Amino acid sequence: MAGFEVVRIDEIEEIDDGSEPFRPVRHRLGITTFGVTAWTARADGARLINEHDEDEPNSSEELYVVMSGHALFELDGERRDAPAGTFVRVAPGVPRTAFARDAGTTVLAIGAAAPGKPYKPDGWELFAPLWPLFESGAYEEGADRAQALIADDPPYAFLYYGAACFESRCGRMDMALEHLRRAIELAPEMAELARDDDDLAALRVQPEFAEITAG
Repeated sequence: MAGFEVVRIDEIEEIDDGSEPFRPVRHRLGITTFGVTAWTARADGARLINEHDEDEPNSSEELYVVMSGHALFELDGERRDAPAGTFVRVAPGVPRTAFARDAGTTVLAIGAAAPGKPYKPDGWELFAPLWPLFESGAYEEGADRAQALIADDPPYAFLYYGAACFESRCGRMDMALEHLRRAIELAPEMAELARDDDDLAALRVQPEFAEITAG
């Protein structure tokens, strides 16, 4: 097997999560030591990077590369122009978002783990298309589709956690507990998240919940 792979960006299937379509570069190339995602705007003025600040305990700095077109970044309240060829490095805790000034603008987002910790992919890219089902309340459909994502027991905690949230919402308690347990086995830090997650509220009366999320 060759130790390299060459792929054009348009050969990576775009994923639509209901907000900002993206291409899962990391997943497509099988990268396991850092995250890579490509975001392409469909229209002038479209949001490229969802607003966030990476201020969680396990967050890391991010590097954005404007591959084509022209982007406008908003970083901690400041606007920075970013034409093609621009690098934008953002530290944890700094609010950031970006918009396209031209349709077709593509930004590559590169991230790693928090300082001193190994990067561990969680599979959020695969789960992203199911987010609109949460927003619309289609929990049973979401649970069915999430089940298909974990059928082969992938090593991605986020997939199991998302499945548990859907299942909790639609009353599939036994499956929700099973998948929450697996999520926390893969990513113990998710126990704290689960204890306060409204999507798992129905599970908290189950005796197993306290044991699973004990941390």
